[in-house]
Amino acid sequence: MEKRKDGFLIEKGAHEKDFIFGTRAVMESIHAGKDIDKVLVQKDINNDLIKELIQLCKAEKIPVVRVPDAKLNRITRKNHQGVVAQMSAIEYASLDHVIESCFNVGKAPLILVLDRITDVRNFGAIARTAECAGVDAIVIPEKGSAQINSDAIKTSAGALNFLPVVRVKNLFYTCRDLQKSGLILVAITEKTDKIMYEADFSLPVAMIMGSEEDGISNEMMGIADEKVKIPMAGKIESLNVSVSAGVAIYEAMRQRA
Repeated sequence: MEKRKDGFLIEKGAHEKDFIFGTRAVMESIHAGKDIDKVLVQKDINNDLIKELIQLCKAEKIPVVRVPDAKLNRITRKNHQGVVAQMSAIEYASLDHVIESCFNVGKAPLILVLDRITDVRNFGAIARTAECAGVDAIVIPEKGSAQINSDAIKTSAGALNFLPVVRVKNLFYTCRDLQKSGLILVAITEKTDKIMYEADFSLPVAMIMGSEEDGISNEMMGIADEKVKIPMAGKIESLNVSVSAGVAIYEAMRQRA
């Protein structure tokens, strides 16, 4: 938590300018086409206007999260009416458009899929490396991923202003679609014997990086075309995920040079 000037606590990394407060204000913002990351709705409110808001969010594919009143009060002391919308710090890209654009110019797409990367600083560091190395897009799930807020932008050194980020409802089915588009799904994991240098990253590739806590999910591992690991010579068995992503991304860049 961080303490504001008025002494009120607010979640770390959050700022009131990143949010819209009040049911009608949020609905008007959605109708106006503003990029909204998600809408927080107080758990015990379920009036007709709230139902209308939820239907609108569903139609516009905006995630709705039911939360206790205390969470909303940590964000603002204003009259939020039980509804707070978190604004997107970036404009999300279309994965189909990214893939099509790559193939149209004769480039083998290099996509980075982040499976439940929740730490904002890790996410920002990965985005910075990805943009510097020419990764075509980062793909993240709607739920269970780091929030792209001002802290993420800062940690990425502004890379998130240039690197396409695709947010999808279901990471599993999105990766299946990538395979149908001709991309090879490569899981970067220590749970294999194959060394990363044995993989061919010059081909169209979607590279999966797993969460800080338990790596790539079993569901995603089950559909990976290849599983490769970063060779380790020390006593510690794993690297920080942002470092691992950097090593893997630059191996792909080396092969493509």
